[in-house]
Amino acid sequence: MTLPARFTVQGKTALVTGGAKGIGAAIATVLAEAGAQIVIADLDAATGTRLAADLKGAFHMLDVTDPAACYALAEQVSPDIVVANAGIVHNGPTAEIDLSDWQRVLDVNLTGVFNTLRAFGPGMIARQSGAVVCISSMCGEIAVWPQPQAAYNAAKAGVNMLVKSTAVEWARNGVRVNAVAPGYTATELTLAGRANPAWFDTWIERTPMARLGTPQEIADAVLFLASDAASFVTGTVLNIDGGYTAV
Repeated sequence: MTLPARFTVQGKTALVTGGAKGIGAAIATVLAEAGAQIVIADLDAATGTRLAADLKGAFHMLDVTDPAACYALAEQVSPDIVVANAGIVHNGPTAEIDLSDWQRVLDVNLTGVFNTLRAFGPGMIARQSGAVVCISSMCGEIAVWPQPQAAYNAAKAGVNMLVKSTAVEWARNGVRVNAVAPGYTATELTLAGRANPAWFDTWIERTPMARLGTPQEIADAVLFLASDAASFVTGTVLNIDGGYTAV
């Protein structure tokens, strides 16, 4: 059975920040399979270049914490779809986390999304067309346990409100802005937690589906929000978490 065209992104250009590996790489792959021309923007040049070549796309070095770099890339690339995926995690108790670690998490996970929206949004607004999908986390809605990660949680909560605010601003300009909020997913970002039985057992116990998600399961949700099948969806944060936030 052939899917209706609205469920594909055929002929569109999709930029994925942090697209070299993990969830970002899965997103780039799924969007390419659905017909998009892929642009991977990442700091990992070796891995990103290889993946871009495999997907017959392009790779660009990008530090999302650098506004000038984001604007410079926007002068070279005019994507129809932007996936703001670049992110890091830091586990540390609120009373003990170093201010520099706190700031770095916010710089990448929240300000990096802001920089991406600011750089690429105006081109979409000018064309009166575009879809932005930001990668948030279920941690933007709830405080997970047992690992301490106030900086990460605060940043992702900020992403959720940034998405809603920008979606409202840009709705009449033909630009949709949504977020996908993954639960615990089997990526390099969760390796430390998966290696810690005290953490991992709690993760699984508190997830009704009793397993981790896969990067492709997150990527499939991104594809929907990026496609015309979601043409009346904006300002939404879609939880892909195995039921964790429903409990």
